Amino acid sequence: MTLLCVTLVGCKETVKENETDSEEKIGVVEKAITATALISAKSNSAVKGTVTFTEKEGKVFMKANFTGLTPGEHAIHIHENGDCSADDGSSAGGHWNPTKEDHGAWEHKAFHKGDIGNLVADENGIATITKETDLWCISCEDENKNIVGKSIVVHKDLDDMKSQPSGNAGNRIGCGEIVLEQ
Repeated sequence: MTLLCVTLVGCKETVKENETDSEEKIGVVEKAITATALISAKSNSAVKGTVTFTEKEGKVFMKANFTGLTPGEHAIHIHENGDCSADDGSSAGGHWNPTKEDHGAWEHKAFHKGDIGNLVADENGIATITKETDLWCISCEDENKNIVGKSIVVHKDLDDMKSQPSGNAGNRIGCGEIVLEQ
């Protein structure tokens, strides 16, 4: 009889440990990490915007909202430096390209990890764009994926997806550093 009681208590404790492990795993899986870039005007433009990145379950979701654009298409890229201090945005450096690929269209043959693509501003100068990828991460240790400390740059013209090294996208009209939210 004593042996049976010990066995039941042992089983009961094991079940509790498994429940705790499951709860901890669920908490980790559900936790999202966020980074933001506040876009300010460059090259005498009126561009303003916010780009929010949220990482959850191994994917980064980007949502960008802009105002003050001229109607039409504009390139948007991640650039290598989180420095937007220059009036023309040149302090942001070139496209973020940790794998040293040619410039191109996102996920078609060769492309920079910073080659987001084009957004379209309406007649009021308002534009939004979204993206989802597992090629980026927020504040991870993999420098080939980590977007924190880089910048978002909006260009005057559209990205032709082929001209090297930057898609012939024209002046930088908006820039903001990607910063980890605390």
